[in-house]
Order: sequence, then structure tokens, then C-alpha cells
Amino acid sequence: MVDNKKAKQPARRYYRKRVELFRLIDKIKLWPSRRGLLHGIKTVDIIGGQARITTHCNKTFLINDSRNSRAARWLRNKWFSGICGVCRVPDWKLAKYSSTQFKRHYGSALVDGSKVQSSEVQGSKD
Repeated sequence: MVDNKKAKQPARRYYRKRVELFRLIDKIKLWPSRRGLLHGIKTVDIIGGQARITTHCNKTFLINDSRNSRAARWLRNKWFSGICGVCRVPDWKLAKYSSTQFKRHYGSALVDGSKVQSSEVQGSKD
């Protein structure tokens, strides 16, 4: 018996267009190199206004947090020429990335719920 089920399309995800680069990279875990190859990200270490990124092919570099940088524009517009053979980005991650939409007035701003400060004042101790 052969199942004729088609591969399930990933759900569309919507993110804000002008979200900070560190938040976007930490969520997507992909990095476009200057040559146009798409690398998978192993770790992101934030150091002040910069971050140290380590890819799966063990390349390490520092980036600045810029919303209109080359990498941020390439990620939003999904510009890349190929996939890094060493990083081996899985097909499901590419399908998920291709179904992601970036809208100006709609979508997640990628804000951590734990970092949202409450304006409530705690009660006094008796």
C-alpha cells in the first residue's frame, strides 16, 4: 500500500520588517555570507552593541546590530545564491524560511516576554 500524501507546507510566519538584526538572527538561525551562501548559525553571543556569531562550518565573526545592513536586507528579501555545503542547512529549515513573510505593520516584533517590564508596584511588606 502506497501513501500518496503530499509534503505538508509550513505555516506562514510574519515578522516585522524593521526588527533588530540580533533578534532576527537569533530566531531564524541563518546567515547570508558576502558571496551569497546561506550558513546555519550555531551560536550567537551578544556583547554590547555587537554579537559574535559562530556558524556550523566553524566560522566566527563579529557583527553590529543594524537594521539596514547588508545581511539584514538579504535576510528580509531572501537573497542568496546557494547553501553552504559544510553547514548542511536542512530542507525543512529552508522551507520554513521561504514561507516567512516580512511586513511593515503586521507580525511579531520578536520581543521576549521575560524582558517586558511590568508597571505594577508590588505591595508593601507588613
